[in-house]
Amino acid sequence: MFKPLALYIGMRYTRAHKRNHFISFISLVSVMGIALGVAVLITVLSVMNGFDEQIKNRILSMVPQVTVTQWGGQLQDWQGLKKQLQAMPEIVGMAPEIQGQAMMSNNSMTAFGMLQGVDPRLENQVSPIASKITEGSLNSLAPGQYHIILGQDLASSLGVGIGDKVTVYVPKTTLSVAGILPRLKQFTVTGIFVTGYQYDSSYALINLQDAATLLMMGNNVSGLQLKLSDLFLAPQVVSELNNTLPSNYQTFSWIDENSNFFQALAMEKMMMFLILVLIIAVAAFNMLSSLVMMVTDKQADIAILRTIGASSRNIIAIFMVQGALTGLFGTLLGMVLGVILSLNVTALVNEVQNLLHVQFLSSSVYYINFLPSELVASDVLHVCLVAFGLSLLATIYPAWRASKIKPAEALRYE
Repeated sequence: MFKPLALYIGMRYTRAHKRNHFISFISLVSVMGIALGVAVLITVLSVMNGFDEQIKNRILSMVPQVTVTQWGGQLQDWQGLKKQLQAMPEIVGMAPEIQGQAMMSNNSMTAFGMLQGVDPRLENQVSPIASKITEGSLNSLAPGQYHIILGQDLASSLGVGIGDKVTVYVPKTTLSVAGILPRLKQFTVTGIFVTGYQYDSSYALINLQDAATLLMMGNNVSGLQLKLSDLFLAPQVVSELNNTLPSNYQTFSWIDENSNFFQALAMEKMMMFLILVLIIAVAAFNMLSSLVMMVTDKQADIAILRTIGASSRNIIAIFMVQGALTGLFGTLLGMVLGVILSLNVTALVNEVQNLLHVQFLSSSVYYINFLPSELVASDVLHVCLVAFGLSLLATIYPAWRASKIKPAEALRYE
């Protein structure tokens, strides 16, 4: 069967290193280095994807995908706007909300947080917060009953549980015969929610009508929350609404509210990618060194090939094939190891924690108490392309050097 000369000789050089065990060792180190770098990079990116996804899910448990409001922070005639937006196919759910800052107290314990008024009948259309309530129910927020559902950490700060009373102070004032007095109301705790994010220490839910009464908003609300068929359609929907709604309306998405945070996550992932690529670069440099020594060791063979008619391009191709095969083997081995490790890293870390009786991740610091992992095919492809590309770059200089060997000088002492 016909085989190209460069491929045939390159494959032979890749397999046969018996004459020089040191070169064989360096080549093996190069392959293992590339494989280790690829495996580590795929695993780290998968873990970072897992963290990213977990944090997004926790943020979106309290932050609406798109919010429509009016300048001044109060949306008038939200029912009319709701009917108008029902014609948009991207919108699959809508619910009003009222937000305001508040101070909450129980006996001598106080805490500051965000008071959020919701309609229990509509809130399930736009938010998964009902599934985050570990004690009580969202339906307990009946209008006029002045019930409140607190985040777990906020409830702990106030030292309250189900059935306890919490006094809520809002930055509104009431004029009375005694002068200007702050508005306050006593609420009964009917639920505790856990999102695993900072909202647990700063958010409290009450009924929409109770919030409107407490904050003196009448029939107005702070905004209309929108749920989309695909959360990544948010920028497109925001742009469309800004173009169709009157100029006194303001529309923003979950991306706008958390842009700095997600930009920081993206930057961290990029920097981690660049740092770990250095592992692959070191392995490629080792491969370059092994190929240079291989060229020195094979000077006589190269000279003979030149004398029987092999061109400089043939010599370059021989060593390019050898380096490419080494890089390809290391990349494929690393890809297999990385994929296997990424798919099982959560279970492996849990086993190590149980074996050593330690907790590597604390939910109070990292928001989660396990190591998440999400394997993304595009990340695997990018890592493999970078690794193989660096391997090819490492072969250029040794191959070029081999092509410059003069047959007469190489064979003089043979």
